[in-house]
Amino acid sequence: MSLTLLATTHRVAPGLLTWRAWDALRSASAVRVRAGHPLLPSLGAAGIVPEVVDEPDAAVLAADARRADVLWIAAPEGDEALMREIGRLIVDDTANDPLDVEVLHGSYDLPGARLLDLVSVMDTLRRECPWDRKQTHATLVPYLLEEAYEVLDTIESGDYGALREELGDVLMQVAFHSVVAAERDDDTAFTIDDVAGAIVDKLVRRHPHVFADVTVSGADEVNANWEQIKAAERAEKSGEDASALDGVPMGQPALSLAAQLQRRAARLGTPSGLARGLADDLPDTTDDLGERLFALVREAAERGLDAESELRAVSRVFRDRVRAWERRNRSD
Repeated sequence: MSLTLLATTHRVAPGLLTWRAWDALRSASAVRVRAGHPLLPSLGAAGIVPEVVDEPDAAVLAADARRADVLWIAAPEGDEALMREIGRLIVDDTANDPLDVEVLHGSYDLPGARLLDLVSVMDTLRRECPWDRKQTHATLVPYLLEEAYEVLDTIESGDYGALREELGDVLMQVAFHSVVAAERDDDTAFTIDDVAGAIVDKLVRRHPHVFADVTVSGADEVNANWEQIKAAERAEKSGEDASALDGVPMGQPALSLAAQLQRRAARLGTPSGLARGLADDLPDTTDDLGERLFALVREAAERGLDAESELRAVSRVFRDRVRAWERRNRSD
């Protein structure tokens, strides 16, 4: 005689169980489950009639399992307290009447399954938290930028142990914007599935060497194909007015903006003279500081450097020097 504890995950649709789990359910002398368990409709459809109980008693389950094969369907969250109590009973009774207990996993989380929990939590927060409920796309923008910069700072400082948490904060912002968008009733509404579906389609479309029959010689050709596909996408969206500069976010930090504009212009083969005399076209200034900064960004790119990263690096050195100066002055 034996006691089987059937564990399932709530992140998989009820009824999608392994063959071994269904076999155990059909062959058990008694199947017991809590009222309201999400697996109940699937059991009924399979012709399995379980005994429904309000709360399981570990001692009763153990005693009954010494007389017949009993299967307990654990709650989706795991029934840890019940399993610990059954474990204690087994240890106490090992010498007198040993009980054969098996934990059978009837379904398993797939990679990415915890994202379903994030969607559920964000839906709950949007309904029940006063602060979360009043947020809009616009009010959330500062948090998205802040979280993205924290990821950048973590990577640049080499603190990879903290990277998981920081990426989670960015992921939460994506989920938050999606739940806000899902509430609209016009053609601008979308869900987190729409967001995921769009990026999946884009990745597949832009990697024909992986998902289609295109052959590439290396990373350079992959990048060239990527840019060609992006250009075709821009042309489809904008028609004759499509530009290689479409989609460049003008609100990004100025050094990064200059670098991105220059990269895209270079791919077009634009003449270098377009970058000369830029300050002359600014009616409200006679200073060429901006133009000189623009040229420094181009110089950094020619040397294989990122101007934004280089400036942040020396800024961190300056920060450390100021802090050291402060400590010296406090100790004097």
